Amino acid sequence: MPAPAIVLFRRDLRIADNAALRAAIATGPAVALYVLDSAADGRPLGGAARWWLHHALARIGAQLRDLGVPLILRRGDQNTTVLDTAVEEQADAVYWNRRYTPWGIAADRALKAALRASGTTVGDFPGAYLREPWDLTTKQGNWIKVFTPFYRASLAMGEPPGPLQPPQPQLPPSVSTKSEALADWDLLPTKPDWAEGLRDTWPSEPGTAEARLSTFLEGRVSGYSRDRDRPDLDATSALSPYFAFGELSPRQAWHSARQFQGTSPGSDQGIDSFLRQLVWRDFSANLLYHFPDLGHRPFQEKFKRFPLSDDPSSLRAWQRGRTGYPWIDAGMRQLWVTGWIHNRVRMGVASFLCKHLLLPWQSGEAWFWDTLVDADPAQNIANWQWVAGCGADAAPYFRIFNPITQGTRFDRTGNYLRRWQPSAASYEPGSGGCQPIIGHKEGRERALAAFRSLAGRWESPG
Repeated sequence: MPAPAIVLFRRDLRIADNAALRAAIATGPAVALYVLDSAADGRPLGGAARWWLHHALARIGAQLRDLGVPLILRRGDQNTTVLDTAVEEQADAVYWNRRYTPWGIAADRALKAALRASGTTVGDFPGAYLREPWDLTTKQGNWIKVFTPFYRASLAMGEPPGPLQPPQPQLPPSVSTKSEALADWDLLPTKPDWAEGLRDTWPSEPGTAEARLSTFLEGRVSGYSRDRDRPDLDATSALSPYFAFGELSPRQAWHSARQFQGTSPGSDQGIDSFLRQLVWRDFSANLLYHFPDLGHRPFQEKFKRFPLSDDPSSLRAWQRGRTGYPWIDAGMRQLWVTGWIHNRVRMGVASFLCKHLLLPWQSGEAWFWDTLVDADPAQNIANWQWVAGCGADAAPYFRIFNPITQGTRFDRTGNYLRRWQPSAASYEPGSGGCQPIIGHKEGRERALAAFRSLAGRWESPG
């Protein structure tokens, strides 16, 4: 049997639209490898993401078995493990799909050099986003720092490449490397088992990503642009975890939506709104790629002087859904139970932390990283900076979400309040029996004063 090729999986846990997998199978027998590396995302995965990863690996493992591709699970440093596995399997090629985070780029560049030095063929491929981060530039050749021009430039390039079909099955090769058992990785919580709400919310069966996309397109996309801000309705796609772990590619979603649009009169507005969100995902990756300090440095330099508060008790109250504002507390409880939070509420809880409480956005981002099943490095960081006012294309500093009117405006039926904050009779502060930790007027005025202390125009990095 010819020497096998290794396909290295990371946040691309799918068999369709997977260029690295297709390349590996095309060369002969293929072996899949997933390395649990605590530095793969620049820091260890959070608890909710670890829960998701367990089930995602179980799903991709079953799909790969049907293709005749063994999946090897290993723990340790990614590069060392790949090099060792390549020697053990006598592999003549290693393929992967590209990463675009600063830590991912550095690690993959070093791995590519080491493999080539050993005489191993290396292939890396696109597919995580609609466009490569270097594809979209201004007329002067600079990267684009504002979303609307970025969106227009993306549309001007035409339709993104179509998704690749799954490869044909192969005869399974013999494998020398012993795979670790997924159960031994302890990705699932046990003592205590806090994941009941996650299990109830997110099916673990194979094919759920494609099924959820189809359900969204056939049942909800026509009203998406109208209803997407209403957490009292089941109006969003809820596809973000599948995108975060690469179980569904944006190109699959884009072209499925376009295909549906072509046969469904009246869906144009909803489809366009949905596709715009896919471009926003690209935009976040673009920011982190071109501004690799985004995780710890404000995009708007002047924000370095922003007067932040040091208030651990308020942070704990926010994390536990005990702020006294039913809109905020409902969102934080939804997050804790399901590992997900509706985007309109997500913006509201983030604004409350950063503006009403003047706490650093990094504290909120770290909590989301630990509790979200859809925690994505670029999305999490870029969106938190955007809400805090220090990010790219951020809203004007005087735009501070009102946690009272947001609730009454977007939860029109009251279903969201009844589900996640049933003790509250309304969205008025304190109506749930918990006294507000800060008055709305006080928090708003304090935030405005803090922003005004930063004299001069807001600036983005050169």
